[in-house]
Amino acid sequence: MGVAGKILIVDDEVHIRMLLVQALEDLEDAHGVSILTASNGVEGLELIRREHPDLVFLDIMMPRMNGYEVCEAVTRDPDLSGVRIILLTAKGQETDRRQGLESGAGQYMTKPFDPDEVVAVARRALALPV
Repeated sequence: MGVAGKILIVDDEVHIRMLLVQALEDLEDAHGVSILTASNGVEGLELIRREHPDLVFLDIMMPRMNGYEVCEAVTRDPDLSGVRIILLTAKGQETDRRQGLESGAGQYMTKPFDPDEVVAVARRALALPV
């Protein structure tokens, strides 16, 4: 069975990373999806450039480099055009949503998130069967 895709989770809160990994583990087991994690924006951007994940769940509020900055760096790099970014944040205000989409994110999800929604979003992004 070939690898169905790579998902990168970038969040500075370890419990959020763990929740996302747990939500996505079924895709790893059932479809061979690789799940990678990073604890800040700088590390996340390095992994994106090295691993070319298909999908990135990216927190906005992080030290060193925030999610908007990571998103803009990915969007400006033609080698990373296939990377789809979903911004995760506790901020649900419309201005944050607009800034996220303007920075190149494909989608915006607010915390606390529904694990079933996370899996559904990943399935759609990776074109996996339900």
